[in-house]
Amino acid sequence: MNAITIVTIGFLILETTNVVTLYFFPDSKYANGVGVFKAWEKSKSDPDLHNFVKYMVNWVAGTKLIFILLLIVILYTANDQTLIFSSIALVISIASFFWRLFPLIRKMDRDDQIDPKNYARVLGRMILAFILAFLAAILISLIG
Repeated sequence: MNAITIVTIGFLILETTNVVTLYFFPDSKYANGVGVFKAWEKSKSDPDLHNFVKYMVNWVAGTKLIFILLLIVILYTANDQTLIFSSIALVISIASFFWRLFPLIRKMDRDDQIDPKNYARVLGRMILAFILAFLAAILISLIG
């Protein structure tokens, strides 16, 4: 088992817990559940808004599920070159978090719209750690 496979399996485990949380325990404050957003609870007072928010949460979960299943197929069938290119694609797609999502969640965190406090910082570090892990795995695969 090479470095890319190990990092990808770790990423798959993390994303799978997130999908399970979003589908079955969206109120959770763990595994990146939407319970961390105070607006989630507020949306429950407006059924139309809450239905829209639930739709978006399930849409995100479904999109993540697509990625999970595609990554499993890639891990099962890909040669080393495809694994490297897939990992590069993952780095780019994961890094997109810092373009739109991170500034927004950091603002919400600063405006006391997130519980627990500093959740944005923890999430940002976790995502950065995965990017660095994939980059390290790519480098190891290219050198080794």
